[in-house]
Amino acid sequence: MTSSPLVPVFDGHNDVLLRLMRRNGGGAERAFLEGENVGHLDWPRMRAGGFAGGFFAIFVPSEDGGIGIDELMAKPQYDVPLPPLLTLTEGQQVTVHMASLLLRIERASKGQMKVCRTAAEIRRCIDTGVLAAVLHIEGAEAIDPEMRMLEVLYGAGLRSIGPVWSRSNIFGHGVPFRFPSSPDTGPGLTDHGRALIKACNELRIMIDLSHLNEKGFWDVHKLSDAPLVATHSNVHAISPHSRNLTDKQLAAIRESRGMVGLNFATSFLRADGRRDAHTTLEEMIRHLDHLIEHVGVDGVGLGSDFDGATIPAVIGDARGLPRLVDAMRQHGYDDETLRKVCWENWVSVLERTWGA
Repeated sequence: MTSSPLVPVFDGHNDVLLRLMRRNGGGAERAFLEGENVGHLDWPRMRAGGFAGGFFAIFVPSEDGGIGIDELMAKPQYDVPLPPLLTLTEGQQVTVHMASLLLRIERASKGQMKVCRTAAEIRRCIDTGVLAAVLHIEGAEAIDPEMRMLEVLYGAGLRSIGPVWSRSNIFGHGVPFRFPSSPDTGPGLTDHGRALIKACNELRIMIDLSHLNEKGFWDVHKLSDAPLVATHSNVHAISPHSRNLTDKQLAAIRESRGMVGLNFATSFLRADGRRDAHTTLEEMIRHLDHLIEHVGVDGVGLGSDFDGATIPAVIGDARGLPRLVDAMRQHGYDDETLRKVCWENWVSVLERTWGA
């Protein structure tokens, strides 16, 4: 581990709430705050790695039906079958469960963690060493067509939403886990999806494009007045995975003064698309270089997908973040660039989106 001073990291995506919800035996709040060395994230390991905050995703899982996703994504080519539409009841039950879990962790932390609703709150948390959490929904299965639940969740702290995960819902069509493949895999937003984009603009909720297919991306580009943001996506020109962004999409994000967070998931980093922990820091930096070239140094951040993906073994968990930062420094990124990529750009795009 490096002895250099830790650079704070504000992260574009994690799935720790899902891991904690699935934890046997209860005690999720204590396990997170005191640490249990399971998965990628808990508060002791976050502190050790400089993880200052990020987007805490709510994701409603589906049964995989014994598909064997790990085995599929280790092959040279794959097209992972996606689960069917969830019911509104399923979506709401799990979403409320996970949102309440985040709020219980905040209360149990006794000031060590805060669910942030403004960019100013995030800045204060980073300055004072308080873990800054943004409530995010990955897939809007809990939202009804009348947007009543959107208002309720906004009141609970929701400030970021991905209209779809990769499975389709009433709002649009996600991009499948397919390699090699263009992200242009089907139809985009539905009428309900277009209404959701409008409602999010009115509430100033950030819209995450990471799991939308290409037509959905361009629908949001046409409809939204907010910066275009992909919280955890990579470069299609390097790794031709359906989940990654084309240079044309990156140009649109740059024009909107938006953001892309580098996804640590090895399947989206590697040129061969494989889920393989033997993936190097150099491969990650290759994506960062391309993103900075095409989006600009003010539009690139980190979006780890901790607790939701196979990440490079050289990072391992949150404690490994300084290894990536050191590799960026050794590659030639100066201190200003490191600050921007590691946390400042996220706060800036949230100021542009939330207005505070």
